[in-house]
Amino acid sequence: MSTFDDRENAFEAKFAHYEEMQFKVVARRNKLLGLWAAELLGKSGADADAYAVEVVKSDFEEAGHDDVVRKVAGDLGNKADEATIRAKMDELLSVAKSQVMSEAG
Repeated sequence: MSTFDDRENAFEAKFAHYEEMQFKVVARRNKLLGLWAAELLGKSGADADAYAVEVVKSDFEEAGHDDVVRKVAGDLGNKADEATIRAKMDELLSVAKSQVMSEAG
């Protein structure tokens, strides 16, 4: 293989790893958001975990994060508005990134 091929393969591997890490971070953020929302809904234990899984799955409905916001906002009703949910998502993104990075390294 040529040096160019080696560099191309290395770049593709790095890109794939980055995309995988981003996916894991967003999924973890959604799980943490689901656990936060579950607590507001009075759920705990297995019920809270099951709800968090529902929130993670809701992110696969369409591109972007609006599907997650809609799910959680719909479930929470007047317990939290969309701005609060989005702010919590931003806060939890850094928490999720720290958790995933510490598990990976």
